[in-house]
Amino acid sequence: MEKRVVITSMGAVTPVGLDVESTWKSMVEGRHGFAPITSFDTSRLKVKCAAQIHDWDPVAMGLNKKDARRMDRYTQFAMAAAKQLMDNAGDLGEFDPYRAGVIVGSGIGGFQTNLDEHVKFLEKGPDRVSVFLIPMMICNMAAGQIAIQYQFKGDNFATVTACATSAHAIGEAFRKIKFGFLDYCITGGSEGTINEYAIAGFQNMGALTEATDCDRLCIPFDKERSGFVMSEGAALLLLEEYEHAKARGAKILGEIVGYGATDDAHHITGPDPNGEGAAHAMMNAMAEAGIRPEQVGYINAHGTSTHLNELCETAGIKLAFGEHAYRLAVSSTKSVTGHMLGAAGAVEAIACAKALQEGILPPTIGYKVPDEECDLDYVTEGARKADVQYALSNSLGFGGHNATLLLKKFEG
Repeated sequence: MEKRVVITSMGAVTPVGLDVESTWKSMVEGRHGFAPITSFDTSRLKVKCAAQIHDWDPVAMGLNKKDARRMDRYTQFAMAAAKQLMDNAGDLGEFDPYRAGVIVGSGIGGFQTNLDEHVKFLEKGPDRVSVFLIPMMICNMAAGQIAIQYQFKGDNFATVTACATSAHAIGEAFRKIKFGFLDYCITGGSEGTINEYAIAGFQNMGALTEATDCDRLCIPFDKERSGFVMSEGAALLLLEEYEHAKARGAKILGEIVGYGATDDAHHITGPDPNGEGAAHAMMNAMAEAGIRPEQVGYINAHGTSTHLNELCETAGIKLAFGEHAYRLAVSSTKSVTGHMLGAAGAVEAIACAKALQEGILPPTIGYKVPDEECDLDYVTEGARKADVQYALSNSLGFGGHNATLLLKKFEG
C-alpha cells in the first residue's frame, strides 16, 4: 500500500537568511543577497560578485567547536540546517532508528578543504596534508554527520547530480517513505564552493555573470541575463509518513505527491534546446500524483539567469502544459538567493511549500527587459497572493540531469 508523504519540519542557511522564515521573508520581499566578494582577492578574476553567507560562525549556529573544525564549510551549513529542522520537528518520541534515514547531497562537496589541502601539499609536502582531508572533502559526509548526530540509522546516502542534487535527494526520500521503507527522512542539500578556484572554473566556461550592478546580477527570463551568481548554503526538509506524523501530533507543512527524473542525454553542460527532458520530468511528476496539468498553479523554475536555461525551460513548460502554460505563474527565487548549486532544489522546494501554505507566490526580481522567446507569466511585479493547490519545483543540472518535485497544499 502506498503511503502519503508530508513535510513536518524544515531548516535553511542561505545568503538571505540563516533560517527558513528569514529566507522566505527575503524571497517574498525581493531582497537579494548579491554583493562584491569579500572572502578572497578577486583581482585576477572577471567575476567580482557572489551571494555569500557573511561572518559565518558555526558555533553560534549550535555546532560543537571541535567538531566544526573537522567539517568542511558545506557540512557546517548542513549541520546548522539540520539542527534547526530537528529543533522545529516536535517530539519524535520513541522511534525505530533503522526506519529513519538521511538523504542529503552536495554537487561538489568539500571544495574549500580540497583547495586548502592541495596548496599545503604543494608548499609543504604530503606529510602535512590533514588526516581529515578525505572525510571533510567527500560529498556524502553531510549525510553521515547528520546521521551520527541524530542517530538516524536507516537509508543514508548522498545524491550528486550538479544543480539537481537536492531535488533528486528529496525525490528519493519521498519514494523511500511512499513505498514503506522509511518513516522519517532528513533530506536536501548543501554547498560551500565560493573560492577563487571554483569561481575561475565556472567563469571560464561562461556560466557566471561578470556584471557588477548587484541589482542586475541575476535576472532570470530578462533578455539581458548574462549568467548565474554563485551562492552557498544548505536547505533540508524532514519528510514523514502521514499516519506516523498524525499519530505523534506533528505540525504538517505540506505534502509531496510526485517526482519526475529524466536526463537530456544531449550535452555535458547545455540543456536540450527543445526542453523535452525537463518536460518529461514535469509530466512524470504529475502522472505519479494522478493530476491534470490544469491543476498546477505555480512553478518554481530552475531559472538560473543563463541564456539557454530560460529558453529551454520555457519550452519545456509549454510542452508539458500546453495552453495552460500561459495561465501558470512561474518564478525564479534564484533572483534572490543566487544559485546554491547542490542546495538549490531543496531551498526552492521549501519556497514551494511556503507558497502553498501561505498563499503567496515569490517574485522574480530584477526583471526589466522582456525576452520575446520567454513569454510566460514570470511574476515580475512583486509577490502575488494566490490560492494554489499544487506547485512544481524544477531543477536542471549539468550532465542533463532533470528533477521535478510536485508539492500539494496540505489537507488532512
